Amino acid sequence: MANPVTHFDRREGLRGHLAMLSFSALVAGSFSLGSMAAPFVDPAALTTLRFVFAGLIVGVAALATTGIKRSAFAAPWRYLVLGALLALYFVLMFEGLKTAAPVSAAAVFTLTPVMAAGFGWLLLRQITTARMGVALAIGAAGAAWVIFRADWQALRNFHIGRGEMIYFWGCASHALYAPMVRKLNRGEPAVVFSFGMMVAGTVILALWSWPAILATDWAAMPRIVWITLAYVSIASSAMTFVLLQYASLRLPAAKVMAYTYLTPCWVILWEIALGRGLPPLGILAGVVMTIGALYLLLED
Repeated sequence: MANPVTHFDRREGLRGHLAMLSFSALVAGSFSLGSMAAPFVDPAALTTLRFVFAGLIVGVAALATTGIKRSAFAAPWRYLVLGALLALYFVLMFEGLKTAAPVSAAAVFTLTPVMAAGFGWLLLRQITTARMGVALAIGAAGAAWVIFRADWQALRNFHIGRGEMIYFWGCASHALYAPMVRKLNRGEPAVVFSFGMMVAGTVILALWSWPAILATDWAAMPRIVWITLAYVSIASSAMTFVLLQYASLRLPAAKVMAYTYLTPCWVILWEIALGRGLPPLGILAGVVMTIGALYLLLED
């Protein structure tokens, strides 16, 4: 007779994978929009507003679902640590996109799973098995092939610029965030834990960016800034924060971050949906590789 605990763990793991599948689809839209809005607004000021709006959404969701108990705010320093990590990621992302092309930034983003595996071992002693290592390597190669649109010349010409280096440190912060969620969570629901993190992140960002917020002429901002702010606040902040928290409590850090390999594939689908044309057929090999890597990661 099958062990019911094993079935429960497997079911929870699959839910974690589904959460990260949704996460990667939502994150994909932020690269193009972010690069379009970055030249017009201070990255810290934009990120602060993003946290404010996303925090309001998640706070209402928490009150309407699980409720927010006073015990959830025990040891508030935990939320300050997590809020600082994600705030740093988003600020450095927008700062990097001022000079880095979205394609190059997406290439840097695919380094996140490898860094997450390292942080997962340091903090939680999560072991990256040979099977998982192969999956990570296949996924990285497939993602790179998709990012550079099956063009060897584009791949050979890739170089690390100032924007890419800035964004790299943001990705390192993002990779550290995943294992820290599991290490610091004390049984709080994902939506409540996300709300606490966003409140703390908002406080940190507001203290840092208050002069920039006051100096910004928000009424004169072009429409793309407000479109980007709406999207990143709702789709790629409020929703993805909860999804990432949920998955991080059910999957090893390397598996959570491995879903970043799917981001370039989702970007292609976004481009098709927006009428920007079909990509070269050669990139389908990269898509197959990333799907194969995720299949390997689905197996324990």
